[in-house]
Amino acid sequence: MIPTPAPRLFSPATLAGLAAILLWGLLALLTAQTAGVPPFLLTALTFMIGGGAGFIWLVFRGRLALLKQPLTAWLLGVGGLFGYHAVYFAALKAAPPAEASLIAYLWPLLIVLFSGFLPGERLKISHFFGAILGFGGVVLLAFSKGGFGGAGEAALFGYALALLCAFIWALYSVLSRHMAKVPTEAVVGFCLATALLAAIAHLALEPQGLPTSPAIWGAIALLGLGPVGAAFFLWDIGMKRGDIRFLGVAAYAAPIISTLALILAGRAEASIALLIACALIIGGAIIARV
Repeated sequence: MIPTPAPRLFSPATLAGLAAILLWGLLALLTAQTAGVPPFLLTALTFMIGGGAGFIWLVFRGRLALLKQPLTAWLLGVGGLFGYHAVYFAALKAAPPAEASLIAYLWPLLIVLFSGFLPGERLKISHFFGAILGFGGVVLLAFSKGGFGGAGEAALFGYALALLCAFIWALYSVLSRHMAKVPTEAVVGFCLATALLAAIAHLALEPQGLPTSPAIWGAIALLGLGPVGAAFFLWDIGMKRGDIRFLGVAAYAAPIISTLALILAGRAEASIALLIACALIIGGAIIARV
């Protein structure tokens, strides 16, 4: 009798989503190397690099036709990528960055909750509890760095923008499941359109001038190829064909990976709060996988 092979713990699509989370964990470290570059300029340059690399790949593969997608796919893709970053930057300008980032990081919890409305998906209490544990880890990490400090009208407006930011990315991620027939290669077009919109925003809202330091350009290139490039293609695969609820919980690992990367690079210090936050997030991911 031929033994039945043991089921794989993760599908290739879920592993792709986890790889995206790992790349996003390097976002803070690489962004720290681009000090002085205006946000929308950085967005334009990195998305141009990521989208440009994908465009070259499509040309060599003879698959440019894949960019011809329905208007709804373009609205979702560009709205998700550019909308998230535009609102996120606006939130960071109006409210204290640490607190605004924490609120924006409600999107993994929202993904878990919204996934319950997808066809064929069923939200269990373990998914919800795992997401809450993961968010608790991020909250602990944030409060260990100072907690909420701003409460003025501008800060409250910034917090509202951060919450909107969380909804934008969660809806983009979950609704991608409904666009399963849209090939991941179409993200190339979404990235290039995002780069164009970000460039327009830069010219209209920010002081102009390109970086001159080779080190900064190196960091921009790595950002464009990794956290702001390959990560979005991998995330698209994970959202369309992977375990969306588990990936929602696992996404809370990104700020932990980010903090660990900063510690290894000598830009942050280890703490008990970090260890506890890691335990909460890992525990939440394990519970969500049950």
